[in-house]
Amino acid sequence: MPVGIQDFEDLRTNDYLYVDKTAYIYRLATTGKPYFLGRPRRFGKSLLLSTLKAYFLGKRELFEGLAIADLEKEWIEYPVFHLDMNVESYINLESLYSALDTNLRVLEKKWGKNDSEETPAARFIGLISRAYEQTGRKVVVLIDEYDKPLLGVNDDMDVDNDIRKLLKGFYGILKSADAYLRFVFLTGITKFSKVSIFSDLNHLTDISLNENYAGICGISETELKHYFHPEIDTLALRLDKTYNETLYELKKRYDGYHFAENTEGMYNPFSILRTFDAGKLSYYWFETGTPTFLVRKLKNINFDVRNLENEVKISSLSINQYRVDSSDMIPLLYQTGYLTIKSFNQNSDTYMLGFPNEEVKYGFLYELLPVYMPKTNIFTEFHVDYFNEDLRTGNIESFMTRMKAFFAGITYDLNNKTEKDFQTVFYLLFTLMGQYIDAEPRFAAGRADAVVYTNDTVYVFEFKLSGNGTAEDALKQIDDKGYLIPFTAGNKKLVKIGAEFSAEQRTLSRWLVS
Repeated sequence: MPVGIQDFEDLRTNDYLYVDKTAYIYRLATTGKPYFLGRPRRFGKSLLLSTLKAYFLGKRELFEGLAIADLEKEWIEYPVFHLDMNVESYINLESLYSALDTNLRVLEKKWGKNDSEETPAARFIGLISRAYEQTGRKVVVLIDEYDKPLLGVNDDMDVDNDIRKLLKGFYGILKSADAYLRFVFLTGITKFSKVSIFSDLNHLTDISLNENYAGICGISETELKHYFHPEIDTLALRLDKTYNETLYELKKRYDGYHFAENTEGMYNPFSILRTFDAGKLSYYWFETGTPTFLVRKLKNINFDVRNLENEVKISSLSINQYRVDSSDMIPLLYQTGYLTIKSFNQNSDTYMLGFPNEEVKYGFLYELLPVYMPKTNIFTEFHVDYFNEDLRTGNIESFMTRMKAFFAGITYDLNNKTEKDFQTVFYLLFTLMGQYIDAEPRFAAGRADAVVYTNDTVYVFEFKLSGNGTAEDALKQIDDKGYLIPFTAGNKKLVKIGAEFSAEQRTLSRWLVS
């Protein structure tokens, strides 16, 4: 399994498994010139650029047996500039200068340097012109993670503005040098709506939502079955499941990404490879970290994560644009891979978005725990299995007592919290326990705060913050609003719980069960 292998030549010469994406490479190279592709992290963007590099360097031997071997006849070698913006952790303008200098010095060793070229932009255009003059062939420019400098500092507006100005001049070269360029391809996570790459480079083709390229990164179910059949069989044996049962487990955890409407879902390639390599199911995507800028933004705007339990709507104009000064986090959550396309309404030109799979949903909520519960180890301290066992056995008194201790252990100031904050912590708790929870489901007569299902019981919870009502009021609201009515047709036991939170006691103070 090529876990972490991002170099195409390494992958092809060392007997790693490769899912053939080269038909996309040929289509890109023969139908256009300047492209942008946005995809979440660990989705194969770097390997894609490495494959493009090998192709434009004319390394035909690396492509034997792949789709492109029957399509390409010429295999011309071009000068290739491969710039990797992952070389730095960006905290200020100096770190961007360092990253650009690192990339440019590599190129200058091959193509030479003019001492009069002092700025990064001047060095860049000088390199392009020299490579063209020395070879007589136009230059290929591949830029990996173009937006990494912006993502690192976008909550510091002064530094952000300085970085944007520098990138404006540097990336702007790709338009002024167009006559010397054979092919341009940039990857990133986020399409910043006000950065010059997308205002000055108005000829750049964004294929992020193009259905013809929806499968260019990631692994489709068709590809999974074709390339990984032996690995699925082996995993099935280890899990003591059938082939189809194992495929189902893989699908619910790692599938579900859609990068255009009406296209086949894509599996996260990193998670699939790690699963087969390790021989067990886990949430691997989050082992590699979460963009800190995203968590900071969510915390700063007091984002209500419960809104993501149901699908959210976004216009086609907004889905692929992100404005630093906007409080709308939905475009950013889509671009970073936490939400994906579920459906598209052509009449209103809007998308419905939701979590792509369990790995993303549960991993995302775990990352948000420190926002709502600063004592981050509290969740494990209270033994999730005990909570689960209480509900499975119907011991609601033990469950609520355990929850009272849970809330009492949270170290933040409850006097400044609202009823929504308590409900959010409750939502996080149950979702991460692996129970099915529906936060504030919309019934005809109103919303219940939470509905939790076990194999034989439906629990309906209603909360009141001290001063806003009592446990009795909570139970009465469940009855008056008819929250139990949708579940009466089934054969499950129905239990309703009304609970009070006390700001003074900083935890649950009373509850009633009926």
